[in-house]
Amino acid sequence: MSTLTIRHLTTYRYLRPVAFGEHRMMLRPRDSHDQRVIEASLEIRPQPASLEFVIDDFGNQVGIAHFADCAQELCVESVVSLEQSPPPVSAGDLEERAGRFPFDYNTDECADLALCLERNSLDALGDPDDEVAGWARKFLPVDRSIGTFELLTQLSQSIHCTFRYRRREAKGVQLPVETLRLGHGSCRDFAMLMIDAARALGLAGRFASGYLILSSDEHGSTHAWAQVYLPGPGWVDFDPTSGNIGREKLVVVAVAHDPQHTLPLHGTFIGAASDSLGMDVKVFTQAS
Repeated sequence: MSTLTIRHLTTYRYLRPVAFGEHRMMLRPRDSHDQRVIEASLEIRPQPASLEFVIDDFGNQVGIAHFADCAQELCVESVVSLEQSPPPVSAGDLEERAGRFPFDYNTDECADLALCLERNSLDALGDPDDEVAGWARKFLPVDRSIGTFELLTQLSQSIHCTFRYRRREAKGVQLPVETLRLGHGSCRDFAMLMIDAARALGLAGRFASGYLILSSDEHGSTHAWAQVYLPGPGWVDFDPTSGNIGREKLVVVAVAHDPQHTLPLHGTFIGAASDSLGMDVKVFTQAS
């Protein structure tokens, strides 16, 4: 078991003092059998008039801040210490019925996984020929029988090896078909392509966001990847940006069927659009 401290600093700057609307924050890592928060602090400048924490439908902690003061700068600093013991995951962990593709989820699983099995309706508008499904089916052998874990590994590795990573400052996520056609994208774009491809094959996928631990010299970054539900181990992490499988070097903060429900920080300000001078994000990590 390892202990890790993460300092996540977000700074918004403005041309002149502005007022702030509601801000929602998803910065506290999830507690689970292999990840446990030991200590957490959240400092916001200017100090909010109110700050409350709720648990959303997906089990993520959401901080909701309201402000009374105007300012030229809004700083949100989260410091979290946690213990991690991510177990390795392999094909041998799957239940026998799920070992080979295709397989069927049972009735209870289908009910619980409904949102994570559903394709995005916007995809149909931009992808009338379902190019993503056609791409995903290319990984199936002629007899369509393949190890489930092997299939998902090939999907993730293909994105990692054949698509170009491009950091994007623009908000939002590309449609999966757009990433497929462009051949490049950010981590969140790769995650959604992986998820949509899995769903096209009848497998439940969801979006995960949090942190990628880059090295031991105090570097880290916000990150996004895919999780696929497999009977036996449950939700398995597939990171098509790095090609890695499992939770090593990943810290999960939020999960949802749609990436818009996992934003680390979002809110509004009251002023002219030209007042915004931009945002700066820094992530520092320290292992002990």
